[in-house]
Amino acid sequence: MESVKISPKFQVVIPKKVRESTQLKHRQQMQVVEYGNRIELIPTRSVKSMRGFMKGINTEFKRDDDRL
Repeated sequence: MESVKISPKFQVVIPKKVRESTQLKHRQQMQVVEYGNRIELIPTRSVKSMRGFMKGINTEFKRDDDRL
């Protein structure tokens, strides 16, 4: 686990090892989610990059009678 400091401007540097393993790029947008006492940064992906990410998913399931 990496450790970082918060600057006086409340900025944080993401460690190089984490940037490389998650393939982050400069100026990339991130979603910030607060969970109790922790903060998560989630990279925003373009719609184009998500094309086909559910390919092969099983769509065969039984719906309840009151659903379309």
